[in-house]
Amino acid sequence: MGRAPCCEKVGLNRGPWTREEDALLIKYITAHGEGSWRTLPKQAGLRRCGKSCRLRWINYLRPDLKRGNITEEEDELIIKLHSLLGNRWSLIAGRLAGRTDNEIKNYWNTHLKKKLRSMGIDPHTHRP
Repeated sequence: MGRAPCCEKVGLNRGPWTREEDALLIKYITAHGEGSWRTLPKQAGLRRCGKSCRLRWINYLRPDLKRGNITEEEDELIIKLHSLLGNRWSLIAGRLAGRTDNEIKNYWNTHLKKKLRSMGIDPHTHRP
C-alpha cells in the first residue's frame, strides 16, 4: 500500500526555488509561524507541496541558520559526536547551533571521512 502522497502534484512548481517564492514563504512563516505544512502552500500563495516548503524553510531560509564554512572546532565536535552517535545526523546537528542535519551529513561524506582516512583512522570505527 504505502503512504498517501503529500500533495496533488498537478500544477506544482518543481526545481529551483525563485526569490519570489522564498519571499512568500518567509513572509507567511513570519506572520503565522511554522507548522501546518500541508495547508501552508495554498495559504501562502505558493505552487509547491508542503514537504518542499518545510525542507526549504528548515535547510535554507530559517533566520537562525549559520552560514559559511564549518570551523575547526565544529570539525572536531562532529568527529567526536559521530564516534558516539554514528550516522544520527539530526542528533549531531542538534548540538551544533545553526547547522542542519543535512548539512552535517553532507559535510561528513564529502570532507571528514576523507580527513579521517588520510590520518589513518577508519571513519566507521574511529580506530586506526
